[in-house]
Amino acid sequence: MKGAHRDPVDHVRTTQPHAGESFIDTLWLPGLILIGIGTVLIAGTVAATAYGERDVSIVLGLIAGALVTAGALLIALEHQRVKRVERQWLADHPEPHRHRHLQAS
Repeated sequence: MKGAHRDPVDHVRTTQPHAGESFIDTLWLPGLILIGIGTVLIAGTVAATAYGERDVSIVLGLIAGALVTAGALLIALEHQRVKRVERQWLADHPEPHRHRHLQAS
């Protein structure tokens, strides 16, 4: 692979350049891990609530919410970085017949 952390956009093989972005760009992993841990803590919150542990469920719920939010924020920031890299690549490789979907954004 061509150094996906520098340029994770598939410029050549597809008309959907962001297809599979989460698989190609390994910088998504911290965000995905935080969302995964947050999801597990949401299940813990439900279990704590079912057992009547109100204090534990509040703490777990707050931590889970913070982790899921932080993970989503990291993924959004990484996607913005990918779009910035793609815009730079398109500026360096002007081809008017390709990537018309990006001109509207």
